Amino acid sequence: MNSTPPRTWLVLGDKRGDNGQVEAVAAQLPWPYETRVVQMKPEWVYGKPRVRPSLDHLDLTKSDPLEPPWPDLIITVGRRPSSVALWIQEQSGGHARIVQMTKPSTRIGRFDLVVTSAETLLPPLPNIVETTLPLMRVQQDPLELEQWRHNFADLPRPLIGFLIGGPTRPYIYDRSVLDQVLKLAQDVADRQGGTPYLTTSRRTPEWFTDALQESLPVAARLFRWSAEADDNPYKGILGLADGLIVTGDSISMMVEGIGLGRPLGILSLPVGIIGALDQARRNALSWLFASRAEGASAARQAVARLLYHLRLAHQSRNFQAFHRKLVAGGQAVWAGDTFRKPVPTNEKDVERVVARIREVMQP
Repeated sequence: MNSTPPRTWLVLGDKRGDNGQVEAVAAQLPWPYETRVVQMKPEWVYGKPRVRPSLDHLDLTKSDPLEPPWPDLIITVGRRPSSVALWIQEQSGGHARIVQMTKPSTRIGRFDLVVTSAETLLPPLPNIVETTLPLMRVQQDPLELEQWRHNFADLPRPLIGFLIGGPTRPYIYDRSVLDQVLKLAQDVADRQGGTPYLTTSRRTPEWFTDALQESLPVAARLFRWSAEADDNPYKGILGLADGLIVTGDSISMMVEGIGLGRPLGILSLPVGIIGALDQARRNALSWLFASRAEGASAARQAVARLLYHLRLAHQSRNFQAFHRKLVAGGQAVWAGDTFRKPVPTNEKDVERVVARIREVMQP
C-alpha cells in the first residue's frame, strides 16, 4: 500500500446490528474513512432485491449522495447495501475494492474480502476470513444509560431482559414458544422475585405480542416494538440487566449481549416439518464447509468448492451449531439454566480482519 491512505467509504443500510460490524472494523483502520448511509424504497425495506450493481432499490432523496471522487475501498454489509457497493465499484471503473461483512447474498468471488463468523457456512475460498463472533459493537451513551438506570431504579432485581425476535428459517413461532417465554418470565417474577422485562422486535408477530400482553405476570414489563418509538428500552436492558434471555433466531442480539458482558440464556425454538428438512441441509453443509477451518484434506476442500461453484451447495447459517458453540465455549447457557458471566471472546478478531484488509489494499 502506498503512502497515500486509500479513500474509504462505509456503505451502511438501516440495520443497526449490521452497521455495527462495519463500524467496529472501521474504528481500527489506520486511515480515515467516510460514511454513506443509504435508505431503501418502502417495498425494499423488507423485500429482497436481486443482488447486482444497482441503485434501483434506494430512496435517493433520503440517502447520502453517491458521487465522485469514487473510493478505493468500500466496506459494507447486507444484501441491499452490497448492491450499492457493486454499483460504486462499477462507477470507479472496477478500481474500488469491496470488503463484505457477513455472508454475501450472491457469489462470493464478486467481493475482494468476505468477513464471516462461526455460524456462517461458507466454502473454503481464499478471500474469506473467519471471526469467532460477528464483529458487532454496542454504542453505549452514558447519558442515555443513566436515564435508563433511573427508569429501572424501582424495579425489583434481578432484572432479566427478554429479547424477542421473530420467525426466520428454519424457525417458527408457535404456542410452544409463547409458553416457554411465559414460563421463564413467571419464574423470574415468582421464584426469583425479580422483574422480567420483555422487548419485541420488528419481526415479532403481532399475535405473539398480543398474547404476551394478556398473559405476562404483573411484575413483568413489556415494550411493543415500533419504528416510531423513542422510548425503546433495548439499549438500557443490554447495559443494565442482570441477565438476558434471547430467542434463538437472533444472533445479533446474542452477540451484543455477550459483547457487553451480560450473562446470556439462549431460548431454543421449534423448526416445524419444513424447518426440520432445512436444518438437515444446514447440518450437511456444516460438515462439508467445515473443511475451511479444520485443515481437512485437499480433496474434501476441492469437493466443497466444486459443489459451491455448481450452485449445489449454497452458503447458509447453522443457528443450532452456533448456539452449541456459545454454550460449549462458556459464552452462554440454555434459557432456564443458571446464568454465568460470559467468557471473553477472541479480542484479536478485529486485528486479523484489519490485517487482511491491508493485504487486499496492497498494489
